[in-house]
Amino acid sequence: MLTHIRPALVMMTLFTLLLGLAYPLAITGVAQLALPGQANGSLITSNGKVIGSSLIGQNFASDHYFQGRPSATTGTDPNDASKSVAQPYNADNSGGSNLGPTSKSLADRVAASVQDLRKQGVTGDIPADAVTTSGSGLDPDISPADAALQIARVAKARNLPEADVKALVDAQTSGRLFGMIGEPRVNVLALNLALDAVKGK
Repeated sequence: MLTHIRPALVMMTLFTLLLGLAYPLAITGVAQLALPGQANGSLITSNGKVIGSSLIGQNFASDHYFQGRPSATTGTDPNDASKSVAQPYNADNSGGSNLGPTSKSLADRVAASVQDLRKQGVTGDIPADAVTTSGSGLDPDISPADAALQIARVAKARNLPEADVKALVDAQTSGRLFGMIGEPRVNVLALNLALDAVKGK
């Protein structure tokens, strides 16, 4: 029996040290040397203070800021721990609504979002990402079309020329990877930081 247990224990110890300790440490070391920013969460700082990550959306409610995609994330109801309530941009509970295209709840929510935009004076086509949530509920980016939709509101709230705000949006727009992968996008946090730098707010 010992002849079977001993090699099993030796192999378990060896592979635990190799795959549970040495390999993760080696990969962490390589990541810290090659891509330290990404390895540490792509954090964004302002005045020496971490204010977020370029990978995680935040809730910007003020008219002074560009707003990200709607968020379907939820959290525990503070009044009843057995229930969930809507908590937009809750990074502790990333996830989409899982509502399908035939869902009345989804259709009603999108229709209400469209109506809100119309009340703000938005005319013409509305980009899908302006009224629909992402799979994570924490999408940090919006489409250039969604950003363009918000230029007039932000410019008015900040008392800036629309052309200046549009120039900031253009400067913060990232293209397709290698010119063909993905879609053009605007990082909302980076854009709002650029806006704050203009006014010093």
